[in-house]
Amino acid sequence: MVKSTNPKDKCPRCGKGTLVTDANTGENFCGKCGFVITDKVEESGPEWRSFSNEGENKSRAGVPTSLAMHDMGLATVINPQNRDATGKPLTAAMKSTIERLRTWDSRSQVHEPVDRNFRQAFSELDRLKDKLAVGDSVIEKAAYIYRKALEKGLVRGRSISALIASALYAACRDTETPRTLKDIGQASNIKRKDIARCYRLLLRELNLKMPVVDPVKCISRIASKAGLSEKTKRKATKILQTAEEQKISAGKDPMGLAAAALYVACVTNGENKTQRDVAEAAGVTEVTIRNRYKGLKVALNL
Repeated sequence: MVKSTNPKDKCPRCGKGTLVTDANTGENFCGKCGFVITDKVEESGPEWRSFSNEGENKSRAGVPTSLAMHDMGLATVINPQNRDATGKPLTAAMKSTIERLRTWDSRSQVHEPVDRNFRQAFSELDRLKDKLAVGDSVIEKAAYIYRKALEKGLVRGRSISALIASALYAACRDTETPRTLKDIGQASNIKRKDIARCYRLLLRELNLKMPVVDPVKCISRIASKAGLSEKTKRKATKILQTAEEQKISAGKDPMGLAAAALYVACVTNGENKTQRDVAEAAGVTEVTIRNRYKGLKVALNL
C-alpha cells in the first residue's frame, strides 16, 4: 500500500481522506471512506522478464532509435539465456537449433553491402565523436547527411572515412558548433584538402545551405585553451559585436577574427598574453592575428 503525500490528493467524495494506492490490485481508493477512484493503475516498474543482451537489465523501454546506428537501433536479438517463454531450460536438440538461428540472425544483419558500409562509417563517426567531444545532435545530423550521400551514390569510388569526416564537418557548421577543418583532419587522420573536397561535393549534390560561422561562438573555446579571464572574454565579445555592426567582419576567417578580438581585449585589460599564445590556442598564424588586429584597431578607433 502506498499513501499519497500530496495535500491536493484528497478524496473527491468525502474530501477528508488521503488517497491510497494498492500495488497488487492496482486500485486507487480513499483511506477514510473506502471510495475507489480507479481500479487500474499503469505499471511503472521494470518488466518481470528481460529480452535484452544484458540479462539483468529489465527496463521497460529499449535503446532509443538513432540514425548513427547501421540498423537505426531496430535490430532483433534472440535471447541468449536458452530458456523458453515459461522460463524452463531448452532441451539439448532445441539448444543447438537456437544456437544455429542466432548465428544466421547475426550474419543476416550485415549481409547487404549498404549495411557493411554503414557499420564501417558509423564506427568511424563514433570514434570522431569521442575525439572531438561533440554532442549527440551533431552526430545525428552527420549520420543523416551521410545516409543522404549514400542514397545519391556519392560514396562510390570515394573514401568512407573522408566522406563521414566531411559529413561531420557539415553537421558542425549547420549546428554552429565551433570545429574547424583542421580539427576534424587531425582527429580523423585525413588530409584537410581531401575533407574540404568531399565537403564541397556534399554541398553541391545535396543542396545544403550552411549558416555563416559566428566568430563569437569561437571565443570561449580559444579563451579556455589560452587560459584567459572571464573579463577578457566579455570584452572580446563586445569588440566582435561592434565589428559585426560596422560590417568589417564579412569575409574574414571566424577563428582569426575571434583570436584578434581576444588579443585586443588582452591588451586593453593588461593581461599578459603574447600573439603566439593566442595564435596557438586558435590554430591560426601570428600574421593572421596581426592583420586582423590592425583592421579592428582602425575600425573601432582603439
